[in-house]
Amino acid sequence: MFKENIKMAWMNLLHHKMRSFLTMLGIVIGVASIIALITIVKGAMNGMTSEFSSFGADKITVQAIGTPLKQGLMDSDIQKLSAIKNVAGVSPTLTGKTTVVYNNTEKKDVVIQGKNDVYFSKTKSLIETGRGLNHLDINNKNKVCLIGATIAKDLFWGEDPIGKKIQIAGATYTVIGSLKKSNNFSTSSVNDAVIIPYTTSMSLLGTGYISSVDVYMGDSKQSEKTTSDVKSVLNQVFNYKDEGFTVMNMQEMISSFNKITTMLSLMLGGIASISLIVGGIGIMNMMLVSVTERTTEIGLRKALGAEPKRIQQQFLLEAVFLSLFGGTIGFLLGTFIAFIVCLLIGASFALSLSTVLMALGFSAAIGIIFGIAPARKASRLNPIDALRSI
Repeated sequence: MFKENIKMAWMNLLHHKMRSFLTMLGIVIGVASIIALITIVKGAMNGMTSEFSSFGADKITVQAIGTPLKQGLMDSDIQKLSAIKNVAGVSPTLTGKTTVVYNNTEKKDVVIQGKNDVYFSKTKSLIETGRGLNHLDINNKNKVCLIGATIAKDLFWGEDPIGKKIQIAGATYTVIGSLKKSNNFSTSSVNDAVIIPYTTSMSLLGTGYISSVDVYMGDSKQSEKTTSDVKSVLNQVFNYKDEGFTVMNMQEMISSFNKITTMLSLMLGGIASISLIVGGIGIMNMMLVSVTERTTEIGLRKALGAEPKRIQQQFLLEAVFLSLFGGTIGFLLGTFIAFIVCLLIGASFALSLSTVLMALGFSAAIGIIFGIAPARKASRLNPIDALRSI
């Protein structure tokens, strides 16, 4: 009997193709919205999270704002930070802008970053060709540099930049390496940057102070204790003036970012689910109309001995079919939209199983919930009243 109900439910939906399609449309839009929105957001957020992670979950970033008595950090302060237990290395950063020239091709307002060998030992994947800075470059204040992807393209189109001489603020530097292109979600792109030894950059930028340092931890599990020790050293350096510096723990930042991603995905899923509820109301409306139209059929089946639960089962199956087929079409449509959008914005396409199960499960539940009332109405129909309409 169950197989017959499935067959009858299927045949009835095929008999009213246009009405069935229009009824499914709300479910299609709802499921497609959930799949597309959550997948696109997760793809974009994953790109940003991986970018943060590439900076190092084992890293503490210090911004030396300075005070009237001390404008920033000095080499002696870097040594104090390096001596902290669980600190595996300290990388200072100085930043400025100047003009870079190669073969009479001039590029203005180029970002100059002063780094050390620790930075490149901790971010080996940053280098495209050549080598990074080493200890000798720092100690000898060598005039060497690494150039970003955009700089390499603009100044050395079709050439290998390694070993070439460029002019930075009027001084000659040798290119020892090129940097990989940063992705679209990079929060600190080096595409337009030139990196030189920080000891050399102090003279070039005319400063004796370091504005920023990255403190790398040996064990990221001890980040809380290490962060506290770093703050303790900086308090002494800046004479206990809290406004003289800021400390940011990358591990805590990544954790907070993941929480925001989860909350945003749930919020978007909730908003898109409204379309599913609207689709469910459409299914219920269509099934109620169907019950009214098929009063004679229901009366005849009951008169021939059909049990109320069999009548209810048939109409419930029709509602479930509508929601499941609508959910399947919505899944395919949402996946296609998400893939295209992720491709256009350069985000990673990350379709999670939980998202698929949530969308399809919700659509199936909608069919059952909103199909119960019409099915119960059909099963409770009095056969005598139904046969009077013949």
